[in-house]
Amino acid sequence: MTPHPFELVVFDCDGVLVDSEVISVRVDQLVLADLGWELELDEIVERFVGRSEAHFVATVEEQLGLELGEDWDRKYESWYRTAFERELVAVEGIVEALDELRLPHCVASSGTHAKMRRTLGQTGLWHRFEGRIFSATEVANGKPAPDLFLHAAGTLGTAPERCAVVEDSAHGVQAARSAGMHVFAYAGGVTPAERLEGPGTTVFSDMRQLPALIGTGRPSLP
Repeated sequence: MTPHPFELVVFDCDGVLVDSEVISVRVDQLVLADLGWELELDEIVERFVGRSEAHFVATVEEQLGLELGEDWDRKYESWYRTAFERELVAVEGIVEALDELRLPHCVASSGTHAKMRRTLGQTGLWHRFEGRIFSATEVANGKPAPDLFLHAAGTLGTAPERCAVVEDSAHGVQAARSAGMHVFAYAGGVTPAERLEGPGTTVFSDMRQLPALIGTGRPSLP
């Protein structure tokens, strides 16, 4: 039998495991407006979805010509927390996909460990990944740089070319490509499918399809 092409599945968190992106983007818009920067939702998706908090802060500071300070976000924590507590659920179909997946898997997210502990815990997914969760805070460069995915693969002893990455943002997809990993790009979230398409990428829109897609190797979908 031909060996399975993948040995590890690396999941992004926001928008892939937890349906948080649409909530975050909406609150981001309110936060940015309060800071003095009016942006449309699609602009926020393009600029920030899939990127780290450090990138968000640096971009805002450059745009507004100010220094936010260490505790700049304390005012806004309750805005996000209230919205997440009220609305956050697991991505539709992800529980079924994880139940069928027969390969080792982990999480590699631009979010902090504290954020993932909260969101994965609220949606009942934490126990599925505990001990195999990686954050952009652990590497020098966040997505779209490949550092985080290479860090996760290296820690778990898997060659990059044997990793399948599940992503939903253009920046995350680029990071996986740069790491030499095949990407299964989920187009059921806030990023349009056309922004995810490209080399080494399988675009799909129903999370329940994922185990079969990964199981067949590296297909090219129409």
